[in-house]
Amino acid sequence: MAILKFRIYFEEDESVYRDIAIKHTQTFQDLHDTILKSFEFDSKHQATFYRSNDNWQRGREISLEKYDKSYKVEPLIMSSTTIGSEIRNPSEKFIYVYDFTRAWTFLVELISVSKDENPKLTYPAIIRTEGISPSQYGTKSILGDRFVDIEEKYDLNKGVDGFGEEGEDAINDEELAEDTDGENE
Repeated sequence: MAILKFRIYFEEDESVYRDIAIKHTQTFQDLHDTILKSFEFDSKHQATFYRSNDNWQRGREISLEKYDKSYKVEPLIMSSTTIGSEIRNPSEKFIYVYDFTRAWTFLVELISVSKDENPKLTYPAIIRTEGISPSQYGTKSILGDRFVDIEEKYDLNKGVDGFGEEGEDAINDEELAEDTDGENE
C-alpha cells in the first residue's frame, strides 16, 4: 500500500508547515480533518481543495460538500474521493481553503511516496510540525492561555509604564547633578 507524505504550508508564512503521512486509499475528508487537527483549527466551517499546478493556480475543486455557488465543473466530494485517485505526478500540488469568510489558505504538496507502512503510526498521521500555527479566531501568543496565569500572578497591569512611584528608590535631581559634577573634574 502506498504511503503519501504531504507538506502543508500556511500560505502567508512558508516557515509554518505540517507534514502528514496518509494512505493512498484514504479520502480527502481524512486529509482535511488531519490538516485542521495539525493547525489546531475547529471543523465548523466550509472547506475545499483545489487541484493545482506548479504555479499554484486553482483547478478542479474537491469540496467538503456541494455549496450554493456556480461551478465551471461539478466538484468532487471529499468523503468519496480517495487521495490516490487524484495523484497524477510525483510532486502533485493542491490548494486547501478553509472557512470561506476568513479564507485560510494552505499549500499542499506531495513530497514523497513510500511503499513501507510504519506499524507504529495510525494513518493519516502528523509526522512533522514546524512553526507556530496561526490562531483561527484571534491572536495567539507563544505562551497561549498560560500568559493569563502569569499576568494574574505577577499582576502585570499594575505600573503599566514599568516605573515605580515617585520618590521610591529614586535619586533626586540634586544628587544626580552633584555626582555628575564630581566626575567631570
